[in-house]
Amino acid sequence: MIIACGEALIDMVPDTGGGGEGFLPIPGGSPCNTAVAAGRLGVPVSFLGRLSTDFFGNILVEHMKKNGVGTEMIVRSGENSTLAFVRLEKGREPEYVFYTEGSADRSFSEEDLPPALPSAVRCILFGSIAMTMEPVATTIETLVRRERQGPLKPVVSFDPNVRPFMIRDRAAYVKRFEGWAASAHIAKISEADFDFIYPGLGLEKSLEKILAMGPSLAVTTLGNKGAMALLRRDGGPLKVSAPVVDLPVADTIGAGDTFHGAFLSWLELNGKMSAGALACLSEKELYDALFFANKAASIVCSRRGAEPPTLAEVKAL
Repeated sequence: MIIACGEALIDMVPDTGGGGEGFLPIPGGSPCNTAVAAGRLGVPVSFLGRLSTDFFGNILVEHMKKNGVGTEMIVRSGENSTLAFVRLEKGREPEYVFYTEGSADRSFSEEDLPPALPSAVRCILFGSIAMTMEPVATTIETLVRRERQGPLKPVVSFDPNVRPFMIRDRAAYVKRFEGWAASAHIAKISEADFDFIYPGLGLEKSLEKILAMGPSLAVTTLGNKGAMALLRRDGGPLKVSAPVVDLPVADTIGAGDTFHGAFLSWLELNGKMSAGALACLSEKELYDALFFANKAASIVCSRRGAEPPTLAEVKAL
């Protein structure tokens, strides 16, 4: 089982279909999208966090249930749901404005953590804007430290999904970011994330720097150029790249989240979801995992909003 930790929110997506400007409420949030991507691929997955009892919170919970994501570890509370208004322009990355003050997912506290995770848990994924807010960031840090030292020893996968406008002190954020990366077995970081975190360093040197912190695997997504990974090896890292599939692009909402969920799903579906198996991936296996994830991301980009594919759709591509 994969556990997704962090925010689940409502993306307010532009809608001009009625002749005027408006917004459609769409379930989203990076960890939620990643969980849904894994659920649609048939992998056991649950969400761990705090969600509102308002009608947006109900939409989020029902969305997860409908897509095979377990909700038994969600705490419900009376705070409002987080809203993210999205601006889309052709040829540009989506722009977001978040309304998070006093929201339910931001208020996730250590008291909300279960005393123990289910014995079936094999992976914990975390990251995104949850790690720029308190108390949720410290709560997730506490969980990851606890589980890394506990009996389950799950694979930990980190995706910062950087939103610079949510970060007031860049130096302080980068310091915490490096601690989160060091606690992970997998660090999935986009090219745009690296431009913010290590400007001017270059992609491969940035990946090498991440590997030196402790992860077994550093993965970066490169938009329409595909994805690249460095796997720790004695004598130097193994570098593997894989392409995307050329499909018409509707928008890129949820592309990185779908990639992350699909990459982890490939590991789970192929019996590679352990620290030992991850470290021993062959070049072909790593390519297959990257290409599988790229296919899933290509499909979601051909659709409006974060609508990840099923396993049958990925296999058919």
